[in-house]
Amino acid sequence: MSDTSPTEAPAGTAAPASQAPALWEGALEEARSLIGVDLRRTGQTWNTEATPDAVRQFAWGIGDENPLFCDPAYGKTSRWGSAIAPGCFLYSIDTTVVAPKLRGIQWMYGGTDWEWFKPIRHRDAFTVRARLLDAVEKQGGKAKSFIIQTGEVLYTNQHGELVCRALGHTARTPRASAKNGLKYEPRETHRYSPEELESIAHAIDTEELRGAVPRYWEDVEVASFVQPMLKGPLNITDMICWYSGGGHSYQAHRRAEMHRKRHPADAFVDAKTGAQDNPARGHAEQKMARDVGMPGGYDVGPQRISWMGQLMTNWMGDDGFLRKLSVSVRRPNIFGDVSWCRAKVVDKRVEEGAFLVDLEVFVENQLGEVTAKGTAVVALLSRGAAASA
Repeated sequence: MSDTSPTEAPAGTAAPASQAPALWEGALEEARSLIGVDLRRTGQTWNTEATPDAVRQFAWGIGDENPLFCDPAYGKTSRWGSAIAPGCFLYSIDTTVVAPKLRGIQWMYGGTDWEWFKPIRHRDAFTVRARLLDAVEKQGGKAKSFIIQTGEVLYTNQHGELVCRALGHTARTPRASAKNGLKYEPRETHRYSPEELESIAHAIDTEELRGAVPRYWEDVEVASFVQPMLKGPLNITDMICWYSGGGHSYQAHRRAEMHRKRHPADAFVDAKTGAQDNPARGHAEQKMARDVGMPGGYDVGPQRISWMGQLMTNWMGDDGFLRKLSVSVRRPNIFGDVSWCRAKVVDKRVEEGAFLVDLEVFVENQLGEVTAKGTAVVALLSRGAAASA
């Protein structure tokens, strides 16, 4: 995905001397300069409406066949009275990337704090308001210094109702060739044994989908674990399906050329052809991934977070409502990796008449590394009263 924001580079601005600059003196002040300003979102929008096709394509893009999302006739029989969209579908309405300024500095998606107030119904149309809330400088092991920009995106439906508030966190990290730039050690694609592949296939075949069977709040036990959900081994087809449903900021042919003229830092030279291309092709190409500083071709942060949303909707069933999902992306998920999406119940409570379950969520790869982690809050039905959405 693109490493610059369409708010930042007016037409006619000269190209930077380098497409891989280090952070400069005053970079943090520049990164903070648009705090509180409403930002244009032209390049961050894929869909504007939760049409049945758009919702189904998003769900299929993460391997989710839940009929509550994909089948309008089935949705009419649910407690919602219509088909709905998974909460993370809103990534396709707005990416939640709020990262203006810092031309030429790569952005890496850091995570999202989602809070949903209402279900997303088929045919809901959305307007968004996005603004930068904060920017802070950090130090890390893979990049000596980087900047985290946090933005707020508000999603309002056609009835003027606030459906969701999202806080998106974006790391602005110099590329590998820059001084103190991002540098992960290369990692070879994992080769699976026939026994491992058989185990992977079994996990996928037996994935839990609660569906129309209610999960009651009273039946949930604190310290219990959710049945894990497996994604992978990650491949280029998975990425194409994600981009088709979840959206992207790539441009093609003349649109790409015009975009680079407007945003000269949002480009990278293809060493083979000498021509410019989108720097986000590192998601799919080993050489470009290494130029960025990643260990190999890698997934997209919102994609992995959407998997965690699917884990929750699979577990809670049709009658549940995912209120909150906060996930931070900790390590790259590269081609060939398997991702075990896991969750543990840590608390249950009643709040203003709603029967809530608090969970810890995390993603673990085949090496036992935690690549993402966070929390979720789910509202469930009670045997004595309906959960409030």
